[in-house]
Amino acid sequence: MTDYATEKERASLANASDILSLIASGTANSRAALLAASGMSRVTVTQRLNVLLGVGIVEETLRTLPSGGRPTRVLGIRGSAGYMLVADIGETHIHLAAMSLAPDLLAQSTIAFSIAEGPVATLQRMTGEFDRLAAGLGQGFLVAVSLSMPTPVDFKRGRVVGPSVLYGWDDFDIVSWLGRHYKAPIYVENDVNLMTIYEHRHNFPLVDDMIFIKAGTGIGSGIIAGGKIFRGAQGAAGDIGHIQFNSPDAPLCRCGKLGCVEARAGGWAIARDLAEKGLRAETARDVIALVEMQKPEAIMLLRRAGQTIGEVASDVVSILNPSLIVVGGMLARGGDFLLSGIRELVYQRCLPLATGELKIILAEPKTDSALIGAAHLVLDDVFSPAKVEDFLARFISKRPS
Repeated sequence: MTDYATEKERASLANASDILSLIASGTANSRAALLAASGMSRVTVTQRLNVLLGVGIVEETLRTLPSGGRPTRVLGIRGSAGYMLVADIGETHIHLAAMSLAPDLLAQSTIAFSIAEGPVATLQRMTGEFDRLAAGLGQGFLVAVSLSMPTPVDFKRGRVVGPSVLYGWDDFDIVSWLGRHYKAPIYVENDVNLMTIYEHRHNFPLVDDMIFIKAGTGIGSGIIAGGKIFRGAQGAAGDIGHIQFNSPDAPLCRCGKLGCVEARAGGWAIARDLAEKGLRAETARDVIALVEMQKPEAIMLLRRAGQTIGEVASDVVSILNPSLIVVGGMLARGGDFLLSGIRELVYQRCLPLATGELKIILAEPKTDSALIGAAHLVLDDVFSPAKVEDFLARFISKRPS
C-alpha cells in the first residue's frame, strides 16, 4: 500500500466514523437502518459502509432480518478487529483475560493477590500476565485496558478513593502507570457498576431504569437510569453499603463508621455474628455453606440481612423509581432467605405507585460478569460519537502500509 493510499484510507475512515458509531451502539444493524438513522443518502451510506467492511472493522454477520424480500444480513463489529485486556481484581485473586470486540473470551488466567503487595507490585505482575495473554493471540490491535476494582472508584480520574479494602491504593494514579506500558485508553471502574452493566446489557437490555444490588462480602449497588449507568459526580452513586442506621448497638464498619448497612448485612458481618454464636465462619462463602446445611442461626441472620438491605433499598426505590431490582453476589445464593426480607421492607415502606410494577429478582450466578462488564465499558466508550474518530485513527495507524 502506498503512502497516498494510506492517507486516502485515513480520510475515508474518518468520514465513516458516524456510521461506525451507529453500528457499534446497536442503533442501526442493517443498511436500511443506517439510512434511517444517519439521514444520509444511500450512496453516501454505501460508500462509508464499504470502507468499514473493507478494512475489517465491520462485518455482515450470519444473522438475518426479515425485509419483505431477500433476508437482510445483520451488520456488527468484527470481533477479530482488535482485542481488550481486562481484569477483575478481587480481595484474594485477580482474574485476567484478553477479549475480542464481540466481546468473547480469547484467553484468561487467574493469579493470587495480596493487598499487602501494594499497587506498583500488583500492577507489575498484572502487566506481565497481560503481556503473556496477548502474546498468545499473535499480532493484533489493542483497543483498551479495563480494570474492575472491589472498592469505590473516581471513574473520571481512574483512581481508588478511600476508605477502601485496598489500603495503599488510595489516589494512586493507575491510569498513568498503565499508560506508560500500554499505548491505549485505560479504564478503572468499581466492580458493582461493571456487574450492573453486564446485567443490563445481557439480561435486561429493554429495561431503562433498574438497580443491581451486590450482596457479598460487602454491600453495594449499581444504577441504570435512562438506559445508562449512573455514577454521580465523583463515581460514588449507589454506595448503599455505607448508609448508616443509628442505634444504641451500632456495629463498627470496616470504613471506620458506626451502623453502616455493610456492618449489619455484609457477608463479613454475618460471619462475625455466626462466629460469636460458636459457628465456624469467616467469609460470605462460609455463611452460604451454613445456610445450605440448614443451620438455623445462619438462616435467621441471612433473613435479617435481607431486611436490612430492604430497608435501604426502599429509600432508593422512593428516590429513583426503578422498574427492576436485581440482587446478586455470594449472599444471593441464599435465595428466598435473603430475597424475602428485601421484598418485605420495600413493599412495606414504598408507595404503591413505586411498587405497582416493580420486580425484585435474583441474578443468575455468573462468575465473570464484572470481567464482561469491563469489556462493555470499553466498547461503549471507544465507539461513542465523541471517541470513535480516535479509535479509527489508532486502528489505521496499526495497519501495515
